Amino acid sequence: MPTEAAIAIQQLSKSYEESGRRHRIFSGLNLEVSRGEFIVLLGRSGSGKSTLLNLISGIDPPDSGSVIINGTDITALSEHGRTLFRRHHLGFIFQSYNLIPTLMVAENLLLPLELIKPLTQTDRDKVEALLNKLGLADRSDTYPDRLSGGEQQRVAIARALIHDPDLILADEPTGNLDLETGRQVLALLDTLVKKAGKTLIMATHSREVIGQADRIVSIRDKSLVSVDEFRP
Repeated sequence: MPTEAAIAIQQLSKSYEESGRRHRIFSGLNLEVSRGEFIVLLGRSGSGKSTLLNLISGIDPPDSGSVIINGTDITALSEHGRTLFRRHHLGFIFQSYNLIPTLMVAENLLLPLELIKPLTQTDRDKVEALLNKLGLADRSDTYPDRLSGGEQQRVAIARALIHDPDLILADEPTGNLDLETGRQVLALLDTLVKKAGKTLIMATHSREVIGQADRIVSIRDKSLVSVDEFRP
């Protein structure tokens, strides 16, 4: 069971400027996530789910407030500092996969490791073992555009996990997949992330995912609220 706090979001606010006017996405968000907890994030299109994930990951800075991950206030870090923190401690799974098209599958997985330290044979063996676990052993030397959507998302999951991060963020990871392929991807996430005791925050509308979550929160009226049950 989740015990120790992994993430503390405190008074987080974010807005953007358009046509000379400032539009507030959300204001004063507060959320505490326990270590090993699986949080599902709901919200209408445009409510700020992706923006919130970007703030938690340090990809974007907030207007005000803080995001504290394992005791480190990432909002107090420089852009370079947030990048380094993300490389070591976070994994991000995107709906659009975001694989590098000019790198083969194994190279896409080796890149996060290479950004941390010089590659070793142990790293290459680790990539091979993970691809084998995901049923992609024969796709190691394949470019992403030669893969199906389900295969690309499995590679994206592997890339997010290869450096053994503490926190996994997933933005609609089954949104571009058919129902059966989506189920397969969710089963992999359950095996590789949830059962491994990692902290997972996922933006999704999948009923199957929602049923597996420890807790559901929703962005409503620019605030975060707990959800007792899912209503379409």
